[in-house]
Amino acid sequence: MYARFNDIANALKGLGKVYPNHELVSKILRCLLKSWESKVTAIEEANDLSTLPLEDLLGSLMTHELRMKDQDKSDHKKRTIALKASKDESKEESDQDKEMAFLTKRIKKILMNKK
Repeated sequence: MYARFNDIANALKGLGKVYPNHELVSKILRCLLKSWESKVTAIEEANDLSTLPLEDLLGSLMTHELRMKDQDKSDHKKRTIALKASKDESKEESDQDKEMAFLTKRIKKILMNKK
C-alpha cells in the first residue's frame, strides 16, 4: 500500500502538486480499514500528526500488522474437539471406541508432524 501511495505522491509532485507531510500522514490514516480504527486512534492521540514523519507512521503500522498476524496464527492453533453423546448404552460404547480411536490417530498424526 505504501509503495503505491508513494508512487502517486511522487507523480503528483512531478505535476506540481506537493502535499505537506502531515497531509500525507492523515491521508494514509483515513484510508485504513475499520479493523485498524483502534490503532489509528492511538496514533492520533499519542503523536502530533503535523510533526510525525511518514516513515515512523509506516513502521508503526507494519509492527501492528505483524502483531495482528501473529495473533491470528495463535488463535487458529487453539482448536477443540467435540465428542458426540448418545442415549443408547451399547451404541455409546461402540461410539466411544470409535471416537477414542479417532482421537488416538489425530494425536499420533500431530506428534509425527511436530517431529
